[in-house]
Amino acid sequence: MYHYEEKEIKEAEAIRLIDQAENLADKGKGDDSIKLYEQAAQIYLDLGSYMKLDELFIRITQIISQFKNHLQATYRLKSIIRKTEELKLYEISAKLLIQLGNLSFKMNDWETAGDSWKTASEYLHKSDPEEFLSLSSIFLLKAGQSYERSQLTKDLGKRLILKAVMQINKFDELYQQEEKNAQLLLINKEFEAAADKFYEISTYFKKALENLGDLLSEADSKETMLNAKARFIHFVAEYQTLSAICLVATSSSSFKNKIELLGNDSIKLFKESIALLKNLLFPIKKDFDKEIVLRVTFDTMLLAIIQRILSVEHIKCREYLLSDIEDNAPLIKEMKKSPYFKITKKIENVSLTETLNDLLKVNLGHFEKIKNTLISHFL
Repeated sequence: MYHYEEKEIKEAEAIRLIDQAENLADKGKGDDSIKLYEQAAQIYLDLGSYMKLDELFIRITQIISQFKNHLQATYRLKSIIRKTEELKLYEISAKLLIQLGNLSFKMNDWETAGDSWKTASEYLHKSDPEEFLSLSSIFLLKAGQSYERSQLTKDLGKRLILKAVMQINKFDELYQQEEKNAQLLLINKEFEAAADKFYEISTYFKKALENLGDLLSEADSKETMLNAKARFIHFVAEYQTLSAICLVATSSSSFKNKIELLGNDSIKLFKESIALLKNLLFPIKKDFDKEIVLRVTFDTMLLAIIQRILSVEHIKCREYLLSDIEDNAPLIKEMKKSPYFKITKKIENVSLTETLNDLLKVNLGHFEKIKNTLISHFL
């Protein structure tokens, strides 16, 4: 600890260094100016004056942002960020990383911009999850959008955009836990309770879908908006479908109306999701995003399943999927290679019951255990 007199001497030294740094900055000697600012920052760090430290680092980033050489600017910022990270100054590190992200984005360095904003989001969340919920979500979204611009990190970008929307709606971790609870209810053959749980999860995604426009602007990125919208529509329909299947598993006629309501709404949503994804895929003539191809054919398969459950045929699923894209033969060929397309064909040609073994063999990602538990009940 410093005595009062020592503290005054140290503060006076820091002020002197800041004055010298400002004079150098006015003369265009940015690098020399930053070195003096860093010396002043070290003094305030030793004194434990973190508020003053925050102000100094903001001023340092302002000077760095005026560097004509962007590579030099990013190098200096990274050097300072390493120091604040070592000291676990999360809020200050986040502010510096935001500036590094801004600078990298201007240089079309999508990966560094994405890395910077993603880490800034994590530090803000770590610093104060409640106070920085919105800001943390926004920079997670920006990270996702930046990653999406690079072929190397495109898939990561999509995942982060979804996580950002779920985070700002406060259910990014909740829904995963609730899904585990629903799975446990299924194992114990508590189908009605599982149906309620899956429906509850669908309402989380419905709320996120309603609030999507608050985070994403179609004008900023039409592709990002369409992709995210299709994904959340899919989640609502998917969990509603699981809820309906659980009610079917109860073998109780009292749920007939509820099954029909859930099923018919899911049919409408799956059609909407398929249409959005086709709009994303149709302009492309080769090198299709395989993940989107799998998603659109997966939704088509679920559409066929729910129609069979309701014993209705509002539309012919494969025809709906392939309609309006006849001029893109490579895309149609790619869709027909999907395992979900092949199962859809079998469901439409025979019956859902005769397709259950095929469904057991195909991987449904995070629904794999849920799928196997449900199908084993119907076999």
